[in-house]
Amino acid sequence: MKKFILAALAAAVSAGAGAQEAKTDSIEGFVFTDEIILPVTSVKDQNKSGTCWCFSGTSFFENEIRKAGGDSLDLSEMFTVRWCYLDKADRYVRMYGQANFAAGGSILDVPYVWKKYGAVPEEVYSGLNYGEDKHVHGELDGALKAYVDVMVKKPNKKLSTAWRKGFEGILDAYLGEVPQTFTYNGKEYTPQSYAASLGIDPDNYVALTSFTHHPFYENFIFEVPDNWLWAQYTNLPLDELKAVVDNALANGYTVAWAADVSEDGFKWTDGVALIPKGKDENDMDGTELSRWVHLSDKDRQNEKYAFSGPVEEIAVTQELRQQMFDSQETTDDHGMEIVGTARDQKGNRYYKVKNSWDTNQKYNGYLYVSEPFFLAKTLNLLVNKKAVPASIAKKIGLK
Repeated sequence: MKKFILAALAAAVSAGAGAQEAKTDSIEGFVFTDEIILPVTSVKDQNKSGTCWCFSGTSFFENEIRKAGGDSLDLSEMFTVRWCYLDKADRYVRMYGQANFAAGGSILDVPYVWKKYGAVPEEVYSGLNYGEDKHVHGELDGALKAYVDVMVKKPNKKLSTAWRKGFEGILDAYLGEVPQTFTYNGKEYTPQSYAASLGIDPDNYVALTSFTHHPFYENFIFEVPDNWLWAQYTNLPLDELKAVVDNALANGYTVAWAADVSEDGFKWTDGVALIPKGKDENDMDGTELSRWVHLSDKDRQNEKYAFSGPVEEIAVTQELRQQMFDSQETTDDHGMEIVGTARDQKGNRYYKVKNSWDTNQKYNGYLYVSEPFFLAKTLNLLVNKKAVPASIAKKIGLK
């Protein structure tokens, strides 16, 4: 997956502003009025690491803990990342290298680790054991991949008993050794007992998507490389997927969101994501049409996405969404968290999204994603089962 002001708003969000508190943002022609803003933990920075899936998933569970009345916590992403690296290596070697081994992951990796290995606070395991103040994983990722590629070649004709210890040694050198026990707020924990103390049951969440190459209301293994767990997602019609998100936000639940952010309309520094409708040559006057037909394809593309305020967007259907996925125009890029809703000055509706690319952009680490962008470019999402409308829950057998 890829990475690519209002201080008052961000402060209100991080301080736990209620959903009823609406604030207004403006930027170069956009005026966003928040309708729902849920209280969430602070924006983090994945920096130069392909671990957005863990930052979004961890933030999501931090906010689940808050909603249930727990403390506002800062939990370790790299504890989860380390265990995923190790389990990916096991699977990669067992599959003779015929599986994905990369830094990326899915929104289901966090509950997988919490259930199997536990969790720890950020102050117990920062994963910064290699002379950096922020996450920089290029060297680590390269070393791990080179190591497992040697293992699958079996230069000793068989795997030795040391290969896994060697892999763990690289992880220990960069991220640090995993603590067997630790003391936090005066109490001793193991990672498993600490995770149990958080009140999160990983089985209380459902992963959802919407594509027509599998039947609706059934589960399927989502076919993207970063789904190394071969995890299953429940398939819903697009309007019902949106209904789940809207119901979740209306009832105080945030949503972990995996999406394509490689689109030209995803303007992170400007804090907005749109999919503008292309120009219709039948609606152009003679002068405009003459100019348009002489533009290069690149110039036409640039002009289409050179918006500085609300523009007309494409109409997204289930069929168009599927076409974008099948042609691989829609790619599995990035994990974020949907934390609210807003409207622009023309009444267009947006989702407010918390990112993990630090706070040095227009909205201090947040962006506004239009409904058409959400409908077209959502890969999948994770939500509390209680946030699913009863009629939809019944169709997919949620209890």
